Amino acid sequence: MQNGPGSSRPDNSPDTRIDIPADSWIDRLMPGWSRAYLRLGRFDRPIGTWLLLIPCWWGQALATNGWPDPMLMALFVLGSFVMRAAGCAVNDLADRDIDRKVARTRTRPLASGTLSVRQALIFIAVMCAIGLAVLLSLNPYSWALGAGVVGLIVLYPFMKRITYWPQFVLGVTFNWGILIGYAAVAGELHLPALILYAASIAWTLGYDTIYAHQDREDDLKVGVKSSALALGRNTRPALFAFYALTLLGIAVAGWLAGLAWPFWTVLALGTAQLLWQAGRLDIDDPADCLRTFRSNRDFGLIVLAALVAGQVLA
Repeated sequence: MQNGPGSSRPDNSPDTRIDIPADSWIDRLMPGWSRAYLRLGRFDRPIGTWLLLIPCWWGQALATNGWPDPMLMALFVLGSFVMRAAGCAVNDLADRDIDRKVARTRTRPLASGTLSVRQALIFIAVMCAIGLAVLLSLNPYSWALGAGVVGLIVLYPFMKRITYWPQFVLGVTFNWGILIGYAAVAGELHLPALILYAASIAWTLGYDTIYAHQDREDDLKVGVKSSALALGRNTRPALFAFYALTLLGIAVAGWLAGLAWPFWTVLALGTAQLLWQAGRLDIDDPADCLRTFRSNRDFGLIVLAALVAGQVLA
């Protein structure tokens, strides 16, 4: 089990718990003034952007007869980049006092004092302005959906103080792109999109529980809650349950949308990937938790391929 921040270790050994990569492209390539802002937005750790972007592509693919529009896909890339950055900054603002007490997060720009609250607010404003420009390039129905998620983005960072299930609120928030992606093509929402959205919430409950196991001991010390703490040794059966609901929802959405047989063939690969995650995870190994969490990008891209294949060959 990973030791807490007060554990003893050689002074000259790297602390692998710190979540800011050492000697990343930010340190090698970017000017000094920009580095703290890039770290605040997690630009050196793209997995969060992937997990925000992929649901947008899922929704777009589900609504598209044939190949998805590459220009719309590119817009979702830009929107996901900046809105994930803004969300990380909002989260770090809310958690800066907690982050100082957690081994993995204590060097984040706000927790360490590298950036001020005012600088973070300016960063958030710039990111949101770019995100708004992307949203306004879509149809009016998508505008309304985009406005609806703002409150959830602000609410999420405080949930860990209230409930053992902030991962559910993250799922509701992080997968909102399914609704926007679908509406950007269809101009409205239909039942398959809503079912796919519900499935993605179960998916997030699974992968973010895995992620939360990295911080169990520190979370207990500082008094914040997570599904990892709620589930404890019952995490593995819970993951199987979450992922079963994920796969069931994706399958029902595909069936209702009339997707062709390749959808089912490719989805079988996604099923194997989730079974691999739940079956082999070591919740007492933070490095393994992080690797398994990151593998959800692969699952997301497999499902995207299933949706596209089911539409193109329908």
